[in-house]
Amino acid sequence: MKTKSKNSSLKVETINEVKIHYERPILNPNRIVRSSEDSERLLRSFIDAKRIDYKEFFWVLLLTNANQVIGISEISVGNTTGVSVNIKEIYQLALLANSTAIIVAHNHPSGKLSPSESDKKLTKKLNDASKLLDITLLDHLILTSEGFVSFSDCNWM
Repeated sequence: MKTKSKNSSLKVETINEVKIHYERPILNPNRIVRSSEDSERLLRSFIDAKRIDYKEFFWVLLLTNANQVIGISEISVGNTTGVSVNIKEIYQLALLANSTAIIVAHNHPSGKLSPSESDKKLTKKLNDASKLLDITLLDHLILTSEGFVSFSDCNWM
């Protein structure tokens, strides 16, 4: 892009190039999600059990078309009553990892497994965004120290 400066000489400005690089990891055949129980088990192996009753966290599981886990990411950390979620960050990760499906999860330090209205609204927003990006939202889990609930299993999606 060329612009004229005050002394009428031409000045050349550079524009940075955006590069996307993806290298598929060697996938572990034992890390396949077939059920909400598989998702919960994988998440519990990743998260710090000592913090689950302390404050809310939000995670995403990134999956291949065959439901093999590419990776798990902690998206955000909140306080004892909620967590703020950046939907753009979730799908940014999914696109960069070439993921075709995701499972999201968060915890309730209160120990209650019932979803709040904001949990339901977030799931709807995530589902709508998934359709636009052709990335399947398979499930949304709520975890507590004692157990978990699956939006998919309860037909809340």
